[in-house]
Amino acid sequence: MTDIIHPHDRFLKALLSDPETAGTLLRERLPKEVVAMLSDDPPELVEGSFVDETLRVHLTDRLYRVKTITGRAALLYVLIEHKSSPDVHICWQLLKYMVEALKQWERENPDWVSLPAIIPFVFYHGATVWRVPDEFLALVDAEEGWRPYLLNFRYTVLDLGQIDDRQLSRQPNLRAWLLAAKYATRDGQQIQVKELLVEALVGVSYEDFRFLMRYVVETYRSYDERMVREIIRRVRPEEEMTMMSLFAQEMITKGKQEGRQEGRQEGRQEGRQEGEAALLLRLLQRRFGTVPTWANGKIANADLPTLEAWSLRFVDAQSLDEVFAVRM
Repeated sequence: MTDIIHPHDRFLKALLSDPETAGTLLRERLPKEVVAMLSDDPPELVEGSFVDETLRVHLTDRLYRVKTITGRAALLYVLIEHKSSPDVHICWQLLKYMVEALKQWERENPDWVSLPAIIPFVFYHGATVWRVPDEFLALVDAEEGWRPYLLNFRYTVLDLGQIDDRQLSRQPNLRAWLLAAKYATRDGQQIQVKELLVEALVGVSYEDFRFLMRYVVETYRSYDERMVREIIRRVRPEEEMTMMSLFAQEMITKGKQEGRQEGRQEGRQEGRQEGEAALLLRLLQRRFGTVPTWANGKIANADLPTLEAWSLRFVDAQSLDEVFAVRM
């Protein structure tokens, strides 16, 4: 399970950790009544997760603090579903997580007079159509006449599968990310989308390209080594050797999962560990500049689970110390 979940979690947190990217996505997909009242300021990411441990295998969440044109503060809560089918209990999950978000807000604002509004938003890239009712009262067994007296709220859902590939976003970089996410759960359609994926990847930055290609390698079951090499060669041919070496461990793991490789477990583990270490080091260099000796030593001596944990922390970390901090 871990090998499947970590790529989605890492990918989606990275996608929505950039304020400009998150702001574009939310403005394009939230209801027009909500967007019309948002100020021009990009959303501010609120640290922390409100998803409980039992659901983190298929849920990722992001909470943003925004301002409206009238000066009010509000919270935008994004819950990301990366299961293959919709969850009929989504409103119950949203309610619990929104309450936790408000409890955190209350701790930070003990003298509050009014609570901030929370707009729930579900980002879904599963393989089946999302047909779950969009209001909380759909889960409640009550008399019809009681509805005005009962708690209720609605949420917005972005179902990537119901949007044309070229209409995923007006922003080219965001469109590439959403396209990759859309087909990560659609094994039977990955071959057909290859040309469009190549076209989308041509316009992304160097760092985004490496991040997206790693995600493709980890989640696109229909892409073998030959196809991955072809995509890299067509988009950034100068990176072919470096990236194929970096992705070698993921390709080996994929081969093992599909039954094409047997034995050599120790060698595979070592190769995967080396690949994870190399990618983490490169990401740290891109964000923080020269990586000090002590950090290089930690990466060189870390086991695979530790490297994967550091890679996830990197998405939100503001310093090297935050990436490597010991957590109790």
